[in-house]
Amino acid sequence: MLPVPAWMEGRGGQPEGYCHRQMLDAVFYVVDNGIKWRAMPVDFPAWDRVYAFFRRWREKGLIAELHDRL
Repeated sequence: MLPVPAWMEGRGGQPEGYCHRQMLDAVFYVVDNGIKWRAMPVDFPAWDRVYAFFRRWREKGLIAELHDRL
């Protein structure tokens, strides 16, 4: 359900630095624990990168679709 990175489809670009699963786990952690983005534990990628992925997915409607499917 998560988007395939452009570089994997032959559309160019560089490989992303983070696994989508890590980003999704970090978003779930923020939602589940009700914390601020900046208060994320160091076990996850940097909060600003996680938020950038979340914002991109939200703008494409993937977050709402994920919510509905779950």
